[in-house]
Amino acid sequence: MEENASRPVTLPRDNPTQSYWQDPPADIADLRTTVSLPESADLVIIGSGITGAAIAWNLLQNADHEKPRSIVMLEARQACSGATGRNGGHTKAASYRTFLHHAKEHGVDEAVKIAKLELANIRALHAFARDHAIDCDSQPCGTVDIVYDAAQWKEDQRAVQAMRNAMPGHAASEYVLHTSDQVRDQFYCGKGGDEDIAGGVSYEAGSMSSYRLVIGILKLCLDRGLNLQTNTPVLNLEKIAGGESNSWRLETERGAITAQKVILATNGYTAHLLDQFQGIIVPLRGHVTAQRPGQNMPSNGLPVTYSFIHGDSYDYMIPRPPGSHLEGDIVIGGGLHNLSDGGASEYGTTDDTGFNGVIAESLRECLPDYFGDNWGKDHPDGRIRRAWTGIMGYSPDGCPFVGAVPGAENLWMAASFQGHGMVLCWMCAKAVTAMIEGRDDEELEQWFPDAFRVKEGRLKQEFRGALHMRAEES
Repeated sequence: MEENASRPVTLPRDNPTQSYWQDPPADIADLRTTVSLPESADLVIIGSGITGAAIAWNLLQNADHEKPRSIVMLEARQACSGATGRNGGHTKAASYRTFLHHAKEHGVDEAVKIAKLELANIRALHAFARDHAIDCDSQPCGTVDIVYDAAQWKEDQRAVQAMRNAMPGHAASEYVLHTSDQVRDQFYCGKGGDEDIAGGVSYEAGSMSSYRLVIGILKLCLDRGLNLQTNTPVLNLEKIAGGESNSWRLETERGAITAQKVILATNGYTAHLLDQFQGIIVPLRGHVTAQRPGQNMPSNGLPVTYSFIHGDSYDYMIPRPPGSHLEGDIVIGGGLHNLSDGGASEYGTTDDTGFNGVIAESLRECLPDYFGDNWGKDHPDGRIRRAWTGIMGYSPDGCPFVGAVPGAENLWMAASFQGHGMVLCWMCAKAVTAMIEGRDDEELEQWFPDAFRVKEGRLKQEFRGALHMRAEES
């Protein structure tokens, strides 16, 4: 793991795989608001995924209209071409899977704060899509985790009870436990397929096209004055020496831009610009497929989203909701548990132009095993509609890095979302905006976890893999 985590982080690659959501690309995919790169700006945001878009929205909402800020967003490839445009479309927290770890490392109060933030984030995304009429197939719904390991199931039940004890009555702790028979009867699993089911957990979640959501947010920001510059990778970031401006110079292939403040929304690519995060924010390549359902699957679609838990790893699955484009399709990603090294070889890579053959094959073949006789024959047009990859970012302690970069005045970041950007980024963007604007006060402390803040001590930890995949770190 140490060798893979220490691989030098590169810029996003050219010609990445095209995700299901990006076909066709949005009309602003290659937008450059101005033909030339501006020479200067008040703020520059690097990255145009959910984090960058949410930061831009918050900054523009809070701007003094008499003295509007100039905000430039730089994106290395097309708009929303990174992890957000390549995920499975899941808004699912699974907070119980990290609750015991967070309670052990940070205390129960902090673990509760994290769980509440995750649920608030999910609800805020769907509310924003509804309130701003963004067509992104937003669907709040239930989800189920199907657990295949008896020891893991025991830990999961302990974690659920710990959450119930710590936050009685709060929606973030409202889980329903299911026996193996109930899982088979209610969620169409097993029965002629993979029947080694230990139990299941169901709770509140949702699904959407994250790509279309972010494109919608970016358009709202463009209407409010955002200058978006796509296909403009930042090659170097340096502090301008001397004077009292404390500004930054960003070098690109199209020239340089100076900024009073810079915000990195670069997730798994952060270490390319900040050397101190090499081996601390570690890229991980994720695999996703979109598949046509088997002919025995329910004609009206599956009622919930799914995760299939295999010890320390899992596959996740999102049925496309009724009324959506290609409704009934099944989006499923994961597959790391099928690698002999537990997925270690996929850490450290920024190559989303291709696939790991073992993972790709496992995702192609797993659904008939999960659903057994309920799957039936494949669709006449074939099972696989599309397959793609994307780059996530992971930290040694399983928490994102949000706040001011140590020792670098006017440089901020929100990155390393552990593959759970859709349940963390929105609220983290809100928090870093408050910090940038000088509102890092008691109100923010009430809801934002201290464990998420960027601190020197966190930069000295050893990376050991994805902690969010375990109910408790052993």
